[in-house]
Amino acid sequence: MLKKIDFIHSLVFFNFCIFLSSFSFIKNQNYLLVCLFLILSIGISHGSLDNLKGKKLLKIFKIKKIEKFYFSYICLSIFIIISWIIMPNFLLTIFLLIASYHFGKEDTIFKSNIKGPKKDFLFLLKGSSIIISPLLFNYDKTNNIFLMLKFNLFSEFVISKEILFILLFISFISGIYLSKSKNIDYNTISIMDFSSIVLLNYFLNPILAFTIYFCFLHSIRHSLTLIFELDKKFKAGLLKFVKKALPLTFITALIFLISIYSLNSFFELNNAIYKVIFIGLASLTFPHILLEYLIEKNEK
Repeated sequence: MLKKIDFIHSLVFFNFCIFLSSFSFIKNQNYLLVCLFLILSIGISHGSLDNLKGKKLLKIFKIKKIEKFYFSYICLSIFIIISWIIMPNFLLTIFLLIASYHFGKEDTIFKSNIKGPKKDFLFLLKGSSIIISPLLFNYDKTNNIFLMLKFNLFSEFVISKEILFILLFISFISGIYLSKSKNIDYNTISIMDFSSIVLLNYFLNPILAFTIYFCFLHSIRHSLTLIFELDKKFKAGLLKFVKKALPLTFITALIFLISIYSLNSFFELNNAIYKVIFIGLASLTFPHILLEYLIEKNEK
């Protein structure tokens, strides 16, 4: 059932990207407030069940107090934020690598026969298309976003379009190699997902392209998995997911908005929104990935 829904989801998303690409007036617009709303609702909701995963991890380690999980999760998030302020170049470089791996792994819905470090490296290469595509098609706009985040690596070392194209092609091949299977659906999904990312970044502003990918492909795909974990029936699982995800989604969104309001006293509004979106996502991504890694490792 989930496999069929994943295929339909990829197909719908692919056609949605083609539809968006047909509107030329969208290309130079960032729709930043729309992006913020989507990220604070659909985007972060797929990580709002981390508290349930935390309970699962504590049970594995035979720890009874859930407060220890919340404390550790929040402390790691704060540590990431402070580290970003102190050494933005280093932290964002690590974040881009980890995010690429995370996107590559979580967006791969099929089980690959490849094992060990080779598989992890292929996940990294596959997910790197999220970073490479905006640099290839909108280098200046993407670099301006990085500069707002105090990351100047792409200003000091300009990467040629030829190199970026080769890297993007390697990312595509990695996804196909991971999905090599007698089941044509897996290969088709990989091709549609990659094509969607390319279409978004070729025709749209980088932040809008990322938001659409993050919310409507990555987040929804992850949420679908959680929905079927909660209940084998989609409707019942969806209701349970919304009920369980809503509290932490609301709290996280509120913290983001308060942060934007506070930063707006020191930075222009758009600049403040960019900082909160990316630094905020980084502060959530690190503990989110660590949590999933610990559960996966200790369940074996």
